[in-house]
Amino acid sequence: MLIQVHMLQNYAPANLNRDDTGSPKDAIFGGFRRGRISSQCLKRSIRKSEAFAVEFQNNALLGVRTKLLPKLINDELQGMGVDEDTRNAIVARVPDIGRESDKRQEGDSDAAASSESAAEAKNETRQLIFVGQNEVGPLARKLLELYKQHGAKWGKVKISEITKVLGKSTPLSVDIAMFGRMTTSEAFEDVQAAVQVAHALSTNTLTQEFDYYTAVDDISGKSGAGMIGDVEFNSSTYYKYLNVHWEQLVKNLGGDTEVARRAVLALLQAAATAQPTGKQNSFAAHNFPDLILVEVSDGNLPVSYANAFVKPARASGDKSLMDDSVDKLTDYLSRVAKTYGLEARRALVTLADHQMPLVKRLPSLSLLKQWLEKGLLEG
Repeated sequence: MLIQVHMLQNYAPANLNRDDTGSPKDAIFGGFRRGRISSQCLKRSIRKSEAFAVEFQNNALLGVRTKLLPKLINDELQGMGVDEDTRNAIVARVPDIGRESDKRQEGDSDAAASSESAAEAKNETRQLIFVGQNEVGPLARKLLELYKQHGAKWGKVKISEITKVLGKSTPLSVDIAMFGRMTTSEAFEDVQAAVQVAHALSTNTLTQEFDYYTAVDDISGKSGAGMIGDVEFNSSTYYKYLNVHWEQLVKNLGGDTEVARRAVLALLQAAATAQPTGKQNSFAAHNFPDLILVEVSDGNLPVSYANAFVKPARASGDKSLMDDSVDKLTDYLSRVAKTYGLEARRALVTLADHQMPLVKRLPSLSLLKQWLEKGLLEG
């Protein structure tokens, strides 16, 4: 079973997701420059959303992505009553996790080596590790047991031998089950993502703008600016798309269909209400989607409707940019479904009086979630 979510969301002036120069991210699509919000940005906003926290935090079903695995292990050992010297000896080896086959490649820079040394000095792993809360305790206990077995030779044991004995740790974590995990360590099992998230693209042609601003010194009494700066921003209507492969999600959660069901509903809630945090103190672009379309199909054939906007949407006369975006999406959905025989159960919520053929219209996000829940239970 496949669950697909399509959204049209208009943001007021904002810089939600910026590149290395501080500019809002963009992309060429259909021969026109578009606004873009990266999938990584969207996934993080979902992972860190209130919807996920309320639903799963108290059940220890959310993971953390961190280099501070040594600190997590140390805290766990301390909670077990392990003495400081033993903790320090064990934790000293944890930054090596992920380096089982670490051999400097020809041409690797001194800067990279310096960066790695700095990470080790700060007692961090060299890579970010997405770890479930259920993994830290067992990992700490296994490390303690291995330390006791090797005694004084502990510091000389190859990390590859340690992680081989540790075995692959399997997370029980909703966000890891959804968005996947890949590490280079034998101590952690890789997880194939059950959720795919597209980069959000503006349905309209991008117009990048600049805000020139100044600040005045409150105490000096001097006239004029105490500082001058500028920031880029834009305002666009975005098409967002994601999908959930139900069977993969259930598999990643150890067969727990109840948690998987809760996860899909929380994902829909978060996708609709969570916002990227970039420059929000400056722009406060907290805008809900105007349209949310959900499709549930028995087969696994994902279809993005981004091509509805190859010809950019635009405002004209009494028709707004959002109105034209909805019309384009409606037309494209109808044509694709008819041409390719796409069978699916579809429902939507919309803030305006928009109608779509083949789609059941519901009056609220809450009722859309109830409709989806029923579909998951029946599926």
